[in-house]
Amino acid sequence: MPSRRRFLAGSAALGVTGAAAGCSAGKEAGGGDAAQPEGRPSASVVPATQPRAQRLNFVVVLADDLGWGELGSYGQKLIHTPRLDALAAEGLRFTDAYAAAPVCAPSRCSLLTGLHSGHATVRENPWGPGGQGSLTEHDFTFAEALRARGYRTGLIGKWGFGPEEPDQPSHPNSRGFEEFYGYITHRHAHDYYPDYLWENGTRQEIPANRDDAREVYAPDLIQQRSLDFVDAHKDEPFLLYLAPTVPHAPSQDPHLGRYADAPWPHPDKAHAAQVTSFDTLVGSVVDRLTEHGLAERTLVLVTSDNGPHEEGGTDPDLFDGNGPLRGYKRNLYEGGIRVPLIAWSKGRVPAGTTDRPTPLTDLLPTLADLAGAPVPTDIDGLSLAPLLRGARDTARTPVHDHLYFYRNHSGVTPRADVVDGGRARRLAEAVRRGDFKAVRFAPGQDRRVPDDRWQVELYDLAKDPGERDDLAAARPREADALVRLMRESWADTYERKPFGVTLEVTRQGGEFLVTATLANGSARPWTAAGLSLQAPDRWQVRTLGRASADRVPAGGRLTARWTVTPSAGAKRGRLTCHGTATHVGVPVAYAAQVVAR
Repeated sequence: MPSRRRFLAGSAALGVTGAAAGCSAGKEAGGGDAAQPEGRPSASVVPATQPRAQRLNFVVVLADDLGWGELGSYGQKLIHTPRLDALAAEGLRFTDAYAAAPVCAPSRCSLLTGLHSGHATVRENPWGPGGQGSLTEHDFTFAEALRARGYRTGLIGKWGFGPEEPDQPSHPNSRGFEEFYGYITHRHAHDYYPDYLWENGTRQEIPANRDDAREVYAPDLIQQRSLDFVDAHKDEPFLLYLAPTVPHAPSQDPHLGRYADAPWPHPDKAHAAQVTSFDTLVGSVVDRLTEHGLAERTLVLVTSDNGPHEEGGTDPDLFDGNGPLRGYKRNLYEGGIRVPLIAWSKGRVPAGTTDRPTPLTDLLPTLADLAGAPVPTDIDGLSLAPLLRGARDTARTPVHDHLYFYRNHSGVTPRADVVDGGRARRLAEAVRRGDFKAVRFAPGQDRRVPDDRWQVELYDLAKDPGERDDLAAARPREADALVRLMRESWADTYERKPFGVTLEVTRQGGEFLVTATLANGSARPWTAAGLSLQAPDRWQVRTLGRASADRVPAGGRLTARWTVTPSAGAKRGRLTCHGTATHVGVPVAYAAQVVAR
């Protein structure tokens, strides 16, 4: 059977190189019908001639279980967050930003891939027979989008997808992150004093934490690694995805600081310290950007993966962690899914507040738009680039017709279950359209049951942001319309359109037949496209037909084939295919690898 794997190449692959390259150009390769969806602009804001060192950098910071109301800029009174409050005052603060799900794994999958929880690969937290969720070779992340434009990409902190193994499609290195340091799986990330972390594909032991010792606090390692990343790549365009595990349970922090003498139980003191340490972490990264003169050309985005938790004895009500909103982590009410979002870039992002309903699925197309990178047309996110540019372009920012959310999780906590009326273990979904939001609960954990067996609620968020007044009985037409959107938003299997490079290898006697495809799944045509193949030394490569095209239309593809003969005695070897093209005046590069055997 053919072996198949796709990932994006870094800046080294910006030219067509390899053991074999096409030399026969065609006028156009592979047509398609991928018309540009309405409201999805993809025009580059990065000129082709712009020097690498002057391009916009990106730092995406994702807190773990930070509630909408846990920052001073969102109304917090007890927890000290001066650095984030300053960023919110100087930048753009989103009042209606949404995680894609009320628990970690599906929320993070959607953030990375731009697909809401009715389309994303990972839709549930690890539980039951399915266990740890994993990404696949078909998942395209914002790191992959930026690598195609030559960005240096790094993930430091929590990945949250399995398996805990190197060199497999769900590993961060396979999904666009050239540098990775932290936790791979969801459950491992619950340990603040781990006896190992991962650095790329290598397990790095931490002997000082063996046998339940607590000598090395992982958030301190994550902070130092994030600063090291900025130092190492200050002279090239970079993307840093910084995903610390605070303030997720357990509430552990060796630096209680100002909260040491607070009249609260220890878990609450430690939780407050975790939130403040998150604030300090972001501040330290901003300071390092400033030291290197990068503050004016780095976009910092700070957000959270879901609402506030109540595990480990932490009392979210002490801190009013959800503000005026109803619900907590695990709820589809606003308190479980509405999260803080701050966009900051000194002198670039205008100061202010926006109430645009903004799901975190918008991050992928936004980063790609600002970096001049193409994105797949089948994602659910929309670019926020016009909004970040200022008032002049705000009206050009596309707005979602509706937002969809899904929850199916057997784990329950007391407050979340009370908010759900004892239904926290039931499958639930929600849709927001305009100011109206519907939430519905299935009788169990099967979403295929008929609509008349679901319990449906309807709220007007403009008048009732706390979701106290259920309007479903009084306004059945609006409730039915939102339920129809729930059904339309769900796909049992969401088939992706091809994007980037795929590589297939079949053995034919003593040689291999290699087929590579460069698929333009974006909304714009690509020009000057080419495919090339690299093989191990002394392997013979013969091109079968053309491997280049003057133009690949939107939805089209370029396909090339080679025969590869291994060197004498070789039983296996790594083949790498590079695909390059020009997208609205800038070069993009993709690659795929496979081990032929």
